[in-house]
Amino acid sequence: MRPLLLSILATIALALAGCGANFDTDQIRLCRQAIPPLNPPNARIVIERTTTGPVPRALRLLYRVQLGDGVSRHRSIDCLFAGEGSGPGRGALIGIASDGRPMADASFYLLRRFYLENRTEPPPDPEATSAEDLTAIPRGLAYGLQQGLSALPSAAIYSLLAAAYALVYGLTGRIILSFGEFAALGALASVVGVALLLSLALSTPLSGLVVAFSVAILVCALHGFAMGRFVLRRLERASGQQMLIATIGLAIAMSEYLRLAQGPELRWLPPVFNTPIPLAHAGDFIVTLNPLALALAVIGLGTALGLVALIRHTAYGRAWRAVSDDAGTAALFGVDARAVHDVAVILACAVCGMAGVIVTVIYGGMGFAGGFSLGLKALVAAILGGIGSVSGAALGGLCIAVFEAVWSATLPIEQRDLAVYSLLAIVLILRPGGFFGDGDLTPRQV
Repeated sequence: MRPLLLSILATIALALAGCGANFDTDQIRLCRQAIPPLNPPNARIVIERTTTGPVPRALRLLYRVQLGDGVSRHRSIDCLFAGEGSGPGRGALIGIASDGRPMADASFYLLRRFYLENRTEPPPDPEATSAEDLTAIPRGLAYGLQQGLSALPSAAIYSLLAAAYALVYGLTGRIILSFGEFAALGALASVVGVALLLSLALSTPLSGLVVAFSVAILVCALHGFAMGRFVLRRLERASGQQMLIATIGLAIAMSEYLRLAQGPELRWLPPVFNTPIPLAHAGDFIVTLNPLALALAVIGLGTALGLVALIRHTAYGRAWRAVSDDAGTAALFGVDARAVHDVAVILACAVCGMAGVIVTVIYGGMGFAGGFSLGLKALVAAILGGIGSVSGAALGGLCIAVFEAVWSATLPIEQRDLAVYSLLAIVLILRPGGFFGDGDLTPRQV
C-alpha cells in the first residue's frame, strides 16, 4: 500500500513540475473569444497553435480562417494581459493586436463590451480531447463522478478545520470559534508570501505553492501560539460560555485585524495547473479532472490522516489521549497537560492555515470576513463526526463535503448553507455525540 501511495504522489509531483504555463485556461479561452468578431460572420476558424507573444504577458494564437469560397488564410491574434497588483483585475485583458497590428482603444472597448462580456462561444480548442477518444459511461454515473471530483477540495478543507476543532475540544471540552479566521489569516499570508516571491523574480508555479503553504503554516502557528498563551491559558478554569464569548470576540478582532492588513479588497492568486484533464464522457458531457484540485485534495486529506496517525501512534498522541481521558491522572504519570494543550493549539492553527491556502489557490482568494461561515461549517462537520475525536471529525468533514455536493447537484444551491446548518440542529437533537462519537442522547458540555 505504501509503495502505491508513494508512486501516486511522485506522479502528481512530476505532473505539477511540468505544468509551468504562463497563461491559465480562462485567459486562453478569453483570447479565443476575441477571434470571431475579427473575421467574417460565416468564416470557419481553426486554432492551430498557442504560444507566447512578442512582449511580456502577451498570448499569441495562430489560427486559420476558411471563407465560403474555400480560400484559407493564416492569421494571428495577440492578447495582452495585466500582470501588476494582487487584486481581482490581475490577469485581465488590456489589449489586442490582430496580425501584429494593435487594435485602437475605441475598437477594443466595443469588442470587450459587446462580445467578450457576453461570453460568446469561442472557436474550439485544438488541444481539447474529443469525446470519441474517451471511455463512454452512463450519464448519471458521469454526473455523479464529476460532482465527486469537484467535492474533493471542499472535503480537504472541512476535514482540516474539523480536525482542528477536535484537537482542542478533545483536551478541554471547549469550542474555539476563531479557527475560521485562522484559515482567512492563512489565505492572506499565502498571498503575501507569493507576492514577496514574485518581487524577487524567483517564482515558478510549484515554488509559489510551496512558499504559500510554508508562510501560511508559519504565520498561523505563531498566531496560534499567541492565542494559546495570552487568551486560552487565562481561561483554563472558565466555563464553556465564557470561552465561547472570548473566542467569538477574538474572531471579530482577527477579522478586523485582517481587514486593516489587507484592506477591503480581495487579494488574489493567479490560477495555475488548472487545465482540465478529460477522463470519460456521457454523450456531449465530458468528465474532467482539475490537476491542481486533485493535488491540493491529496495534500489536505493526507494532512488530516497524518493528524489521526499522530494521535494514534506517537508519544505526543499517547500524551494527548491521556490528558483527554483524565488530565489529573496523566499529570501524576509525568505528562505536562499544559504543554500538550499548547502544542494542540499550535497544530490546530497550522492546519487551519493550510485550509486557507487551499481555499485561496482553488478559488482565487478569500476575504477577511470569509472565515466565519467556513469555520461554522467545519464546526458542523466536527460535531457530525464526533467533536472529541480527531478521526471522527475528519470523517465529518468528508460527510459535509458529500452533502454539499449532492445538494448542489439536485436542489437549489442558494439554500445549501441553510441545509447544512439545519443538519447541525438535527444532529444535536438526535445524536449530540455525532455519528462516530458518544451515542448517548445527552447534551455535551460546551
